[in-house]
Amino acid sequence: MLALNNFDKAFENRIRLQVMSVLVANESYDFNSLKELLATTDGNLASHLKALEKEAYISVIKSFLGRKPNTRYQATEKGIAAFKKHLEALENLIKQQKS
Repeated sequence: MLALNNFDKAFENRIRLQVMSVLVANESYDFNSLKELLATTDGNLASHLKALEKEAYISVIKSFLGRKPNTRYQATEKGIAAFKKHLEALENLIKQQKS
């Protein structure tokens, strides 16, 4: 039987999994672009970003574009490693189901 201890609870939610997919594939992404891409609400996205930030899987970069505040997110090394480990666990589960 497959040991499920390589699955990361932080990525059990679809939004968090999608956020990490975007951030691992891109250097950084801003809040509004993430919200639009993932078709989610401000509050929903903010709560999932906070959960990933609490795990130190993402970092927050706050700046101003002209006079407008801009919040960007970036995957941390810890977050990238955890995400890759989670994906490997998913791949192993799929491989095990096929055999």
